[in-house]
Amino acid sequence: MPPPPFPPAGYSEDIVRRVRVLFNGQYVVDAPNPKLVWEHPYYPVYYFLRSDISHEYLANKNIDSNGHAVYDLVVNDRTSSSAVTLFQSGPLKDYGTIGTNKADKWFEEDECFYGHPKDPYKRTQILQSSKHVRIEIDGFEVANTTHPKLLYETSLPIRTYIPHTDVRLDLLKDDLDLSTSCPYKGDASYYVVELPDGQKKPGLAWWYKTPTSECADIKGYIAFYDDKVDVWVDGVKQDSPINLKG
Repeated sequence: MPPPPFPPAGYSEDIVRRVRVLFNGQYVVDAPNPKLVWEHPYYPVYYFLRSDISHEYLANKNIDSNGHAVYDLVVNDRTSSSAVTLFQSGPLKDYGTIGTNKADKWFEEDECFYGHPKDPYKRTQILQSSKHVRIEIDGFEVANTTHPKLLYETSLPIRTYIPHTDVRLDLLKDDLDLSTSCPYKGDASYYVVELPDGQKKPGLAWWYKTPTSECADIKGYIAFYDDKVDVWVDGVKQDSPINLKG
């Protein structure tokens, strides 16, 4: 069996990195030495000393089921409900955290980041491949390529990125209601797959119009959730995206 992921849930470490959090034009956090905390094994979040959080912007205190204090974040005429948690006990007593979607901007030093901080123990790698990859959805072929790019991301399934020109673009419509942000890859745009029989399949295909510099090679390529579509690699149907390791 593979070893358990590192870091495990509950792991934390101090870092030397100025982190600021902006809400409604005010920095509500300015932390020179925040803590990275893995609440689960997938990615970390920032925890801050109470003294690094501007308490004048905290309002409407409530106590959650674990006995910790939860506050709204209030700056002038804007309120972010239940945005800040200050821990009253346990190993993280005297620290607080802000929901990643509860503020406007997050900065590491002077660089803006989105979604969540990067995990220092994870990395991405993109490799050009000549594997023959075909993708079907409910029996309809939607992509067919012999020059995919394979994106390897620590602890995650390998994702196959396919040039737009090798995808049935006539079956794809922009999904204006769905987008996601990844600190490693950037902001993803999604397509709704509209099959010839009239079925509409949202959330199965995405691409990065302006990926981050470390993942620039996937610009203009489309990925599908391999575990939600049928994938053939070199003529062999895959049971799961992990099999693309080949």
